[in-house]
Amino acid sequence: MSDNTGKTVLALLAGAAIGAGLGILFAPDKGSNTRRKIKDGFEEGKENLKHRFEEVTENLKSKFSKAKVDLEAEFDHLIADSHHKKEEVIETMERKLAELKKQAATAKN
Repeated sequence: MSDNTGKTVLALLAGAAIGAGLGILFAPDKGSNTRRKIKDGFEEGKENLKHRFEEVTENLKSKFSKAKVDLEAEFDHLIADSHHKKEEVIETMERKLAELKKQAATAKN
């Protein structure tokens, strides 16, 4: 989830909790019922927040895991490419050495 979506969800949860709290406070009911409703509302909000935190945590773990796999793949590719380049450099140096030996032999004659 994007950062904006997370903020929107959090704002909606906070607004719902505040609205529910105000509705309960202004509703004509016995004090014990009002306190129970407030407590239940806070428990529900706590559970919603806990669930949201778990979702965000799992999302971050997933993204971190994917980034790790991508980094490992890129590193493996870099090593393979370096090995290939090393072989190209050695072949080029051997070819140039052979050319120089040939030129040196021609110069002696």
